[in-house]
Amino acid sequence: MFTTDQDFLTAWQQLGAAAGGGQTTFKRTHGVSMGEDLGRNPRLLGVVDKAMVQISVMVTSRLLERFHRFDDVAVLVDVGGGTGSTLEMITSRYKHIRGINFDLPHVVTVHLDLICVEHIAGNMFDNVPTGDAIFLKTVLHMLDDNDCIKVLKNCNQALPDKGRLIAVEFVLPATPEVTRAAQNLYILDVMMLNNSEGGKERTVEEFLKLARESGFSGTFQSTYIFGNFWALEFTN
Repeated sequence: MFTTDQDFLTAWQQLGAAAGGGQTTFKRTHGVSMGEDLGRNPRLLGVVDKAMVQISVMVTSRLLERFHRFDDVAVLVDVGGGTGSTLEMITSRYKHIRGINFDLPHVVTVHLDLICVEHIAGNMFDNVPTGDAIFLKTVLHMLDDNDCIKVLKNCNQALPDKGRLIAVEFVLPATPEVTRAAQNLYILDVMMLNNSEGGKERTVEEFLKLARESGFSGTFQSTYIFGNFWALEFTN
């Protein structure tokens, strides 16, 4: 896991200061945010990409077993899709889907070998490619509420009427629990404090509130995947 890389481990030493507010532990340690560092540090980007692919394979395999609502999707845009490995697995199962992998330029330009998906470089805070469904996997938990709404509004604008947003995210229990699964999520929540600018784990109700504030006023469905992962589906 990338969290055991030295660049991430040293950041934990700043946890006490970060808990008091202000900069993340990563920025306090390295002088820039994690996202900025990944853009300038090929070694660390490679470590994170490798870990994300491994996680994506595991999560997407379970997603394809339990989530069966891709049949009517013609164009699927994976926002923040990284290497495109998740989209490759989906389009391999649903061969009628045209897959668009959308991420930052320094991410997509090193993964153009996946010819079964179309790669588009850009910034999700500016705009999102159009499609009849948009896919987000563990993107929202990296963002604070305001940035979530900004991204979700861009997704909403890129969708047609009755278009769907499918977000695969960790979901906190509505009330605190002492189960092992919940404990793992609470640890992950602290990791968001370490590495992301305002990111955190959320309950279903919190996700739904963000979606409603972003213009997704239609139906909502949730599908349990495994572990703490859920597929949350919003219609505009």
